[in-house]
Amino acid sequence: MTSPAIRAEAERLFAAFAAAGAQPVETDILQPAGTLLDLYGEDIRARAYVTADPLDGEMMMRPDFTVPVVQAHMASKAEEPARYSYMGEVFRKQDHLGARAREYLQVGFEIFDGSNPAQADAEVFALFSGLLAGLPLRPVTGDIGILMAAVRGLDTTDRRKAALLRHIWRPKRFRALLDRYAGRAPVPVARAQLLEKLAQGAPDALIAQAGPVIGLRSEDDIAARAAALLEDAAVKPIAAPEAALLYDLLGLQAPAKAALDHLRGITPLLPAIAPAVDRFAARLEALAARGIAVETLPFEASLGRTSMEYYDGFTFVFLGPQGQPSVASGGRYDALTARLGAGRSIPAVGGIIRPHMVADLRGATPC
Repeated sequence: MTSPAIRAEAERLFAAFAAAGAQPVETDILQPAGTLLDLYGEDIRARAYVTADPLDGEMMMRPDFTVPVVQAHMASKAEEPARYSYMGEVFRKQDHLGARAREYLQVGFEIFDGSNPAQADAEVFALFSGLLAGLPLRPVTGDIGILMAAVRGLDTTDRRKAALLRHIWRPKRFRALLDRYAGRAPVPVARAQLLEKLAQGAPDALIAQAGPVIGLRSEDDIAARAAALLEDAAVKPIAAPEAALLYDLLGLQAPAKAALDHLRGITPLLPAIAPAVDRFAARLEALAARGIAVETLPFEASLGRTSMEYYDGFTFVFLGPQGQPSVASGGRYDALTARLGAGRSIPAVGGIIRPHMVADLRGATPC
């Protein structure tokens, strides 16, 4: 049950988004699981409530609003630019007692507008900053797009770059891959043993020795995978200076203006990031024009890599007291619109606020 104080806070935020030109939208609580599984992989099952419908198949209780809002916008071919706001419950499994609520209100705001992405980024952040003013919150910004550009520019194979990009939202797996590709970590024992076996015999002979094929992969699929593993094992490591720059980028934390200066300094050594750094610079100009103090605004290049799996550019959070989940979060998700748009895409940015946490910080007690 949602308390009157939390409901009032949610309605205040919702009204503010409407005043900013957003059209109110609603989405079904039950969402097709297939789309979410395609986006997040099987990891989403650990965080979402999954059920089965006799007609529609596997379904999930709405874990967030962004995906269904993007789907609805892209399917409707609505005029652009477009702005949307929403208010409703989302549902998340929790690993242990004392974590955030399993069901809670979420209020959000999304902008679909390709005319000036930097201005749209700044507008969303400044709007959220104003709505949360006076609360004991720490804003932090980031930019996944810079890290992605750095990976795409590495002097290595497309297969290795694709693997790093696929795991960019799984920091431990990403780091393990980067360590191996850079020659900083040995090949895992099991993988080394497999490579030795593959090098000693033809894949078809090894498949025959292993017994009957079980599962969805055909013998051709297995042979192709074996060839890919051998090819990858022969690839030269990422050069030490290039790897060092990527490690530096992963750990970059500084005030936004200082972070831009640092990125400008390493761009000649990592030229693939130049367009992303230019976008970062344009965003800081737009933020400064809206009264945001970019000289002190915290920036972390890796922000969002553990919780914002569809963001591919600007990211932000407003952090509450130590150990608490973020009170608000958001960012840019241009690639998501392409994936859900059946060949059509549009730059998009948005974010959500958790009104129960805002109400708590204002001194209201939820029921």
